[in-house]
Amino acid sequence: MLLHELVTATDAVSATSSRLAKSAALRNVLRALEPDEVAIAIGLLIASPRQGRLGVGWRRLAGLDAVHSATPSLTILDVDAALQRLAVADGPGSTGVRARELDALAGRATAEEWDFLARVMRGELRTGALEGVLLDAIAKASERDAASVRRAAMLSGDLGETALLALTGTADDLADVGLAVGRPVLPMLASTAASTAEALATLGAAASVEYKLDGARIQVHRDGEDVRVYTRSLADITYRVPEIVESVRTLPADRVILDGETLSLDEDGAPRPFQDTMARFGSESGAAVVLKPWFFDILHLDGRDLLDEPLATRLEVLEQVAGPARMLGIVTDDPEAAERFSREALAAGHEGVMVKGIDAPYAAGRRGKSWMKVKPVLTYDLVVLAVEWGSGRRTGMLSNLHLGALDPEGVFGEPGGFVMVGKTFKGLTDETLRWQTAHFPTIETHRSAYAVHVRPETVVEIAIDGVQRSTRYPGGVALRFARVKGYRPDKRPDEADTIASLRALLRG
Repeated sequence: MLLHELVTATDAVSATSSRLAKSAALRNVLRALEPDEVAIAIGLLIASPRQGRLGVGWRRLAGLDAVHSATPSLTILDVDAALQRLAVADGPGSTGVRARELDALAGRATAEEWDFLARVMRGELRTGALEGVLLDAIAKASERDAASVRRAAMLSGDLGETALLALTGTADDLADVGLAVGRPVLPMLASTAASTAEALATLGAAASVEYKLDGARIQVHRDGEDVRVYTRSLADITYRVPEIVESVRTLPADRVILDGETLSLDEDGAPRPFQDTMARFGSESGAAVVLKPWFFDILHLDGRDLLDEPLATRLEVLEQVAGPARMLGIVTDDPEAAERFSREALAAGHEGVMVKGIDAPYAAGRRGKSWMKVKPVLTYDLVVLAVEWGSGRRTGMLSNLHLGALDPEGVFGEPGGFVMVGKTFKGLTDETLRWQTAHFPTIETHRSAYAVHVRPETVVEIAIDGVQRSTRYPGGVALRFARVKGYRPDKRPDEADTIASLRALLRG
C-alpha cells in the first residue's frame, strides 16, 4: 500500500468528530492492507512505530529543509524500512546516518506525507484514531465480533498483533488469546470525578477508595524466580528496577500478575516529586533514589485468572499476596468517610484518590466509570508566547499554545519577562480556535517553521495536574497535563502567575 492511502484515511478521520465516520475510514484502509503491512500501519496510525525509539528529536525534524516529491511513491514498507534504519543507527557517526536517512525519507515523501510522518515521529498525530475507534475499525474490517477483538487486544497488549490475527486468522484464533504470565496486558484506565461524593454517587454503591500516588504505573509478572516489570505503555523495564524485582520475589506466590504504581521516597518517608521517579525509570542505576512498589490489583495467581472476578474478590486475594505492599485504601459507601480519606491522602503528599466499584471486573484497556480518579485541579494564569499551526481537522487554524510564566526578578532572563513552561492544545473549542486564528496574527512578531510568535500580552487560564522538573525549559519546570480553561482579557500580562509559584510545586 502507498503511504498516501494511509495519509488520506487519517485526513478523513481528522475531518470528522463522528466516531462512526472515523471507524469507517479506518475500516476501509485496513481492508486494503497486505498481511505484512498490518502491524506497520497500526503503529503509524497510533503514532507508535513498531521500532519504538527512533533517536530523532523534535529540533531535528523542525530544522529539516527538504524538497518534497510532487507525486506519491512511498509505500508503507518503504517507510518501515527507513524507520528501522533510523532506530538501529548507533555509535560514532550515527548522528550523520540519521540525518541522511531523514533527508532521504523527506525527499521521497510528498509535503502531506512528510507532515504525517513528522507527526508520527514526534508522537503527535492527533487524528482521533485512538485505540477504541481503531478496535471498532478492526472488528468491522475483519467482520469479527467486536467484543472478541477488544478482549484479544486487551490480553495480548498489542494492537498490531490483534489486527493481524483478526484480519488473517479465524474467530477461534481470536478467542484463543488468553491471559499469559509474562505477556503484559493493557492496563485498566480511570475516568475523572470532581469529588469523592460524585464518584460514589456515580457508582451507586460501596467503593474501594485508595491512595492515588504521584508515581509511575507498573505491571509485574512473576513466574517462579523470573520477574518482569512493565510500564503503562507495556515497555519492559525489568533491568532498570532490580529493587522491585527483588521485592516481588519475596511475595507468597509462584505465578502472579500484579497491577500497581511505584515511586521514590525521601529520607522522611514522604513521596519525592514525580520527575524523580521518572528519572529513575530512565536509569539503570538506583543510586540514592530507590523505587518502592505498591499494588492495587491482581490479575492472576498460581493458575487462577482473576480478570473477570469482582474487585472485592481481587482485593481479598491481593491482601493475601501483597501484604504491606498493598495500596492503602478503605471500602465505604459513606461520602464523608471517603472525603476524610481523600484529605489524608493529600496531606501525605499524594495526588488524591481512586474510587473503584467493588463489583466491577478488571476491564483491561478500557476507560469506564468503574474506576474514577479524584484529585485537586490547579489553575494558573499564563501568557501566550507563540502558537503552532494545527493539523488534521485543525489545519489552517492556530492551535498549540506556547505558555510562559512571569519572571519579575529576571532570574531566568530579562526582569519582567516570561519563561516558557509548556505547550497545550487541550480544551480548545472550535470557537476558541477561530478566535485564536484571527487574534494572534495581529500581535505577531515573527514566524518559524511551525509557529507564529507573538507579543507576550495575551493571558490564558490553564488547568494543570502539577509540574515536573525539566531540562528543556530554562525555568527548570514543565506543566503536567495542561489544558485551557479560558482566556482572561480582564488580566494584564504583568498579573500572570510567576515562575517561582510554579517551581514551588516541586517542593510541595
